[in-house]
Amino acid sequence: MDRETHDSGVTLAELLAAYSLATDLGLGQPMEHLLRSWRIASRLGAHVGLPEDQQPSLFYVAMLSWIGCVADAPEVAASFGDDIAFRADSYEADLGGLSGYRFFLGHAGAGGSPAQRVKLTATIVATGGRRLMQGIQAHCLITSILAERLGLDEAVCTAVKQFFARWDGHGVPDDIGGEDLSPWVRLFHVGDITEVHHRKGGVDAALRVAGERRGKQFDPALADAFCDIAPEVLPELVDGYDVRTLLVDAPGLHRCLSGSELDEALAALADFTDLRSPNRAGHSSGVAELAGSAARQLGLPAADVAATRRAGYVHDIGLHGVPSTILDKAGDLSATEWERVRLGSYYTERVLARPAPMARIGAVASYANERMDGSGFHRGASGAGIPMTGRVLAAACALRTLIEPRAGRSPKSLKDAATEVRGEVRAGRLDADAVDAVLTAAGAGGRRRVAGPAGLTQREVEVLVLIARGAATGEVATRLGVSRKTAATHVERIYAKTGASSRSAATLFALRNGLLDPLET
Repeated sequence: MDRETHDSGVTLAELLAAYSLATDLGLGQPMEHLLRSWRIASRLGAHVGLPEDQQPSLFYVAMLSWIGCVADAPEVAASFGDDIAFRADSYEADLGGLSGYRFFLGHAGAGGSPAQRVKLTATIVATGGRRLMQGIQAHCLITSILAERLGLDEAVCTAVKQFFARWDGHGVPDDIGGEDLSPWVRLFHVGDITEVHHRKGGVDAALRVAGERRGKQFDPALADAFCDIAPEVLPELVDGYDVRTLLVDAPGLHRCLSGSELDEALAALADFTDLRSPNRAGHSSGVAELAGSAARQLGLPAADVAATRRAGYVHDIGLHGVPSTILDKAGDLSATEWERVRLGSYYTERVLARPAPMARIGAVASYANERMDGSGFHRGASGAGIPMTGRVLAAACALRTLIEPRAGRSPKSLKDAATEVRGEVRAGRLDADAVDAVLTAAGAGGRRRVAGPAGLTQREVEVLVLIARGAATGEVATRLGVSRKTAATHVERIYAKTGASSRSAATLFALRNGLLDPLET
């Protein structure tokens, strides 16, 4: 079975910390903004007496509170243009009362025609911003749904619903304020805002915004405490936070997810990623199941099947860094817009670079848009430089994209989509074996392969990879827990099936068929 019940090597805290890097992109902030914000809130909480056993809940609130912003990306774009730029600008404004009203009016219709701007401004004035408030409330509710899917307790689910509430009661919902507001939310409000101002203007800027929002957005006692110890709680402005090191001393955040729990968590986050565009609903989960099934059809080792499926869930996570106005643009993209889309694959790999178990998944995910002839992105990898896991993912993503609607076109039938991806094989852009396995998995008439390239069984593929990496027969036996005689028999059969007469020839066969992952350590 490839859906393991043993530890995946990844904790929920590490997974959410990684995902927070993608959320940072959607906020228009540098990666690790939310991690630094949590550190501020956590240190401030310790200073004001937050019980240690509540620190994990504060962490989850910090990692989750902004995730729901992807759900209203299309609506934000319709009213304010580039949704990422809008959120980045929002850190400079106090969004309560008249100042918030002025902010929304000043950004209405950004990037649109003068007529559009006038119309949207008039709508906000006429409705008193009620539609905006409803959108914000929907953001909070949908974040709580994610918290529930991740198995977090009711207190955390309730707290994330309050993220846009304020101490002065002028937020959303407007019936919550003061001491009724979760202490975790109050702490994170201070961390989230002061981190941005500190990064841009130093300690003085952080102190200034804390004073300005004291008694408004911020709990006045927390604002005062922050001002008293700001240099002690503000993190150093350095890149490259090691998530595992950050969390090592955090109580309650060390439980590893089992393989099946990791799948469930990735599936939940995948659904939220796809909310960035209404046309992409269900895309990532669909790619994951299709790619995992195809990898199994090809006889890939169980670990590769799992990595391919999980990569499908997260292959679009980097699109958090691409504005909704680009993702849903019906016409041709400009060179600048296209470059931002290409960066999505790069961001996917960056976001998932740590911890090591996630890095393996992220490495596979980053190949979703690569092509065998080198015409893909973001690396421009080709041929043997693309592992079979990546080839399968690329084929699955290509097929799913064709049978889904996209801006400016209707979904294609499975039959027409199958014809198109077969054309990509003939053009040298997609791998034939990968496409055939994907089409079989999709029920589109591919050959029903039950083995890997040249008829290799799953175990023979494992042995081939080992001998190509330099393992002698005895080492193969030890690594796989079989007798030396059995290992030797596997090697003989591999040579016979592939036509190889030496380890070097077998290695070349493995390379040509994408069985040696160039990123595997």
